[in-house]
Amino acid sequence: MNRRNFLSFAGGLVAISIMPIDLSAKDYRKLKPDVWTAHTIDEATKALYGVREIIETDKIKIKVPKINSSGAKVPVTFETSIDAKTVALFQDANPESAVAVFNVGPYDVKKYGAKIKMAKDGILMVLVEGTDGNIYMAKAATKVAAGGCEG
Repeated sequence: MNRRNFLSFAGGLVAISIMPIDLSAKDYRKLKPDVWTAHTIDEATKALYGVREIIETDKIKIKVPKINSSGAKVPVTFETSIDAKTVALFQDANPESAVAVFNVGPYDVKKYGAKIKMAKDGILMVLVEGTDGNIYMAKAATKVAAGGCEG
């Protein structure tokens, strides 16, 4: 019985050791610090992706309430059908525009959700860096009845 357990365990280790797994994450706050201090969406996107053409598409879907009773927790969900390298979320209601940047692998689910603070009405923008090298974009507007960044 011990021999079977050992052989099963050893076989599992061999199988795991040859799988091509990339578990490393990129820390964009260290790699591209200007993204996180940019005050406009335009400045933040240029700091992240450089000066490149941005293509508006309907392959990115953003869901956000039209009106939020409070800016303390604005629910945002977004997804894309584009084969992507990165997916980034930006907003123009707060002093710094960048919200999040996600690395995307070929087998990752490209559906995201977050609750963000917004001081006032604003635009949310999702940018997708495609595996084809293009940058794709979608926008959504939302209104905030009471700002959420006071404290």
